Amino acid sequence: MSNGDLLQIDPIELQFPFELKKQIQCSMQLSNKSDNYVAFKVKTTNPKKYCVRPNTGVVLPHSACDVIVTMQAQKEAPADMQCRDKFLLQSVVVSPGVTAKDITPEMFNKESGNQVDECKLRVIYVPPRQPPSPVREGSEEGSSPRASVSENGTVNQTSDFNFMSKAYAEPQESTSEVKALISKLTEEKRSAIQQNNKLQQELELLRRQGNRSQGGIPFMYVIIVGLIGILLGYLLKRT
Repeated sequence: MSNGDLLQIDPIELQFPFELKKQIQCSMQLSNKSDNYVAFKVKTTNPKKYCVRPNTGVVLPHSACDVIVTMQAQKEAPADMQCRDKFLLQSVVVSPGVTAKDITPEMFNKESGNQVDECKLRVIYVPPRQPPSPVREGSEEGSSPRASVSENGTVNQTSDFNFMSKAYAEPQESTSEVKALISKLTEEKRSAIQQNNKLQQELELLRRQGNRSQGGIPFMYVIIVGLIGILLGYLLKRT
């Protein structure tokens, strides 16, 4: 707080939480502790960059006035985050009953013999406040996966569950392959048995015909019996 001759200014430094492409506001309070009517005027070295409301006014005796300073949105940030802009607050005692509409530039002209009080204010850029970021449990590097409890009380173990699901899926795939192979072999065996029965019936028919014609076992019958033995031996080895 600056204790001037006419007005007390709080704060004496205008602090702006600097953010690119965003309008930023800063306020200051002008307090009049005297019994006089005090008129004020706010000037800046960079009028295109700032908007001051109100930039002129009258502070009644034993009262205060708030002034809002708005910095226009900036496209670039200074390399050193230092601001060289300054404000000048001028104040002067006026007659009772004077209002803001009655204020003229001549009231703050020292050459006219007016007793003008002046106070310079600096502009400071400060980093914007960042909300604290929550740290998730088990997110630290090198830590092992941990179980988390959801809102309904269910325990979640994502990493362990994924690992177990993968390990459980592999035996299922192997079991499916074995079942398919067994089913294939069973079908081949059933087909071979049917074929064997058919051949036996044909052999029985040939044997009967041979007995009737020659009274003995034909040579073709011997060959077919040998083929059946070879086929059965092959199938028994596969199953």
